[in-house]
Amino acid sequence: LDIRRFGPHHRNIEWVRGRSLELYAKHYTLPWPFEEHETGRPHFTSPLYERLKSARACFGEKMGWERANWFAPEGLEPIDSRSFGRANWFESVGTEHRAAREQAALFDQSSFSKYEISGNDVETALSWIAANRVDKPVGSVIYTPLLNAKGGIECDLTITRLKDDLYYVVTGTGFRVHDLSWIQEHLPRDLDLQVSDVTEERFTLSLVGPRAREILSSVSATDISRENFPFATCQTIDIAGCQIRALRISYAGELGWELHGLNRDALDVYDAVIRSGRSRGLVNAGYRAIESLRLEKAYRAWGSDVGPDYTPLEAGLTWACKLKTDTPFLGRKALEKKLQKPLDKKLVCFTVGDSDVALMGRETIYRNGRPVGWLSSAGWGYTVECNIGFGYVRSESGVDKNYLIQGDYELEVAAVRVPCEIHLEPLYDPTGVRARM
Repeated sequence: LDIRRFGPHHRNIEWVRGRSLELYAKHYTLPWPFEEHETGRPHFTSPLYERLKSARACFGEKMGWERANWFAPEGLEPIDSRSFGRANWFESVGTEHRAAREQAALFDQSSFSKYEISGNDVETALSWIAANRVDKPVGSVIYTPLLNAKGGIECDLTITRLKDDLYYVVTGTGFRVHDLSWIQEHLPRDLDLQVSDVTEERFTLSLVGPRAREILSSVSATDISRENFPFATCQTIDIAGCQIRALRISYAGELGWELHGLNRDALDVYDAVIRSGRSRGLVNAGYRAIESLRLEKAYRAWGSDVGPDYTPLEAGLTWACKLKTDTPFLGRKALEKKLQKPLDKKLVCFTVGDSDVALMGRETIYRNGRPVGWLSSAGWGYTVECNIGFGYVRSESGVDKNYLIQGDYELEVAAVRVPCEIHLEPLYDPTGVRARM
C-alpha cells in the first residue's frame, strides 16, 4: 500500500481512467505469466523507441515507460504469446542471452531512474544513508543498499562520484518515486545539499559482452583498456562527438559499460555503436535476457529478492555494508544486533534441470517435506541450461550453511513437487572474473 509505488504518469487522469477500466475488466480473468497491459501506451518512451521498434522489438511497460522485452527475428511477430510453459519468445531471448555471454549485446535502459546529488556536505550525507562506503575517489562507482532503522533494504542502487561535491545515483525504473523520496527524507538536515531528478533528461545504453571493449574502442578515442578503465569506475568519453558518462558496471555479469548521455545525443551514440558492433556479433537485446543473465550471476532484484523486510545479512549482501569501519550509517545498529544470533532466513539458489518444468516465481520451497519458503524470482538460465529460482529458506531455530546443505529440497510447480538442487554460490562465473576482464 506504499503510495511511493506511483509515478508521474499517475497524475494523468486519462491514463488512470483507461488503466482502471482495463484492470476492472480483467478482475475475474485468468492472469497469464508476463502479461502486459494495453491501455495508456505508449506514455514515456526513450529517444530510441522508434529505432528499436523498427528492429522488431516487443515492448513491455514499467512505470509508464515502454521498454524492449525481446526482439523478434524475421518470420516471428513481435507479440507475446500466452503460455504457462515456454512462450514464443523463449528462443529469441536465448539468442540475446548467448550474444551477451559470447559476443556482445546492447540494451536500452533509458528508463533507469537517475538523480544528481551535490553540495559541500554531500559525502557526509550519503555516508549516513548508504550502507556501503561512498567516501571513495572521484570516478568510483559504488553499489550500495540503503537501509531502514531495522536493517531492511529500502533501496539498492549505484552511486557514482563524478566530483568531490557531485554524485550520480542510478536505480530501477519502477522505484523512481520510492527511492528519491527515501533519499530526500533521510538525508541529514541542515546540510549543504541539492537533489535533482534527471531521469527524463538522460538516456542509458548498456553494452555488455566479451567484445564490448573492442566495440567501444572503435567508436571512442579514450583508452578503455583494463589498466586505464578498471571495473567499477566512471569516465567521460567521446562517442560520435557526444560527451558520455561511461560507467564500467554490468547487471549481466560480463565485461560491460553503462553509457549515460543527454537525450539529444541518443540516436548518434546508438547508431555509432550498432554500426561498429554489426561485424562483431552485437545484437539488440531486451529485459527478458537481462533477467536470465542476472539470475545466473545471482544478482538480486529489489522488490522480489530484496526489500524492506530483508537485511543484507539474509540476502547475502553483507559485503556491501561498511561494517568493518567505524562509520555510522542508517541501519547499522540493527545489523550489529542481528549478528549476535542466528539468522532465521537466508536467500539461496535452486535449480531444476528438467526443461519441461517452467519456474515462474512464488513456487513453494520444501525442505525434508516441510514448507520453508517460496521463490522470490525465477527463470531459465540459457548458459547453465536449467531452471533457476531464488528464495529464502526459513527456520525459527536458525539458518546456517550446515542447515542449508543438509536438507533435501523440492519445489511445488503447478501443484506437483519437483526435486531441486540448492546452491550457495552463483551458477555462472562465481568469482566474478569476467566482469573485471
